[in-house]
Amino acid sequence: MTFAGVNDLLGYWIFGRQFCDTWIAFDVMCSTASILNLCAISLDRYIHIKDPLRYGRWVTRRVALATIATIWLLAALISFVPIMLGLHRPSQPFVIESGGQNYPTCALDLTPTYAVVSSCISFYVPCIVMLGIYCRLYCYAQKHVKSIRAITRPIDIPNSTSKKKTVKQKNKALHIHLHNHQSSPYHVSDHKAAITVGIIMGVFLICWVPFFCINIVAAFCKTCIPDITFKILTWLGYSNSAFNPIIYSIFNTEFREAFKRILTARYPDWCKCGYQSVSLNNEKYVTDYGTKTLVVNARRNGSFGEFSSEHLSCDSVRQTRVNSAADVLGDDISDI
Repeated sequence: MTFAGVNDLLGYWIFGRQFCDTWIAFDVMCSTASILNLCAISLDRYIHIKDPLRYGRWVTRRVALATIATIWLLAALISFVPIMLGLHRPSQPFVIESGGQNYPTCALDLTPTYAVVSSCISFYVPCIVMLGIYCRLYCYAQKHVKSIRAITRPIDIPNSTSKKKTVKQKNKALHIHLHNHQSSPYHVSDHKAAITVGIIMGVFLICWVPFFCINIVAAFCKTCIPDITFKILTWLGYSNSAFNPIIYSIFNTEFREAFKRILTARYPDWCKCGYQSVSLNNEKYVTDYGTKTLVVNARRNGSFGEFSSEHLSCDSVRQTRVNSAADVLGDDISDI
């Protein structure tokens, strides 16, 4: 962005022809990686909500690192390889004439083939995936909020709206939260899910759709898009990377805590900071709705020992998970 700012302010390129291609490659790579990471986050949220009991076992540190590495590798392949081979740029002079003098230029001037292929991989395919995932998440949350509204026999917990049942074994403690939702405003969760999905996808689409549309148009028609329009929409796409940390930290506790750790240079062990919102990584939760029993398997000296807690009503177990499903679109799952 620094080099783009200098180039736009001066109106010409001062860093040399070779570095021009390098800068364009980094520009394409970072923009692609940003969008693909948003797609990966949406998939992570989907697993987080759809199957929270297995989330801690599926989304491990190794899986997270492999996903990030794959994203950056794919972004590098579609940027550096064709750009360094000169497959992206049509034959054109590297200078512009103004006032009888020649000035070097460095612009994202792509061939039609590269513009279409790179735009599809960098934006259109991830965008379709994100739209599908977030639509499913919203429908899932809405469906379960409606099922909660239909429950006419709420759990009876006298003199308190929240209690904890504790299962202990050899200094191991697991807290199970039961909530009395007799007066819960279910429409709040419904609206919260809609607002969260709308803001996340709305900002993403507003920032990137205009750029990737004119990017393809400009590849086929060089004079159809004014330079100033292309520059404005390019910076609008850049701005999405500034909005994302704000949006995700506001609507999700996990991201907010992660940003705090990064900004304050606190790096605890992975086991202390990865997936606390779902469950302890070394514990397995099994819900049996048919027998209305919650069974907890806790790791004990390398093996699993099984013991049952107090019988809970089927409605209470389902009620806890449903409200979490709606709220996790704007927060983490903390009630499972």
